[in-house]
Amino acid sequence: MMNTMFLIGMPGGWEWIVILVVILLLFGGSRLPQLAKSIGQSKRAFREGLDADEEEARLEEARRRERLNAAETRDNARVAADEYAKDNKR
Repeated sequence: MMNTMFLIGMPGGWEWIVILVVILLLFGGSRLPQLAKSIGQSKRAFREGLDADEEEARLEEARRRERLNAAETRDNARVAADEYAKDNKR
């Protein structure tokens, strides 16, 4: 049970140190700044894509509300015109 918890949980202090040492050995000291830069650029591009999608969704929701309001206004105008027509027939 305890081994399962260790494997599933987040890495602690020593685990992070081991991970960082392995990364340093794999990529070398000179490549780490390039790796960090590319990770940062990827993160920024991902965030910009999410922001663009959220903005598009907000605009679509605003357009949908405008169409509903316009349809409601047309319906209200139609009902008022029908009532006016009925009142003038009498």
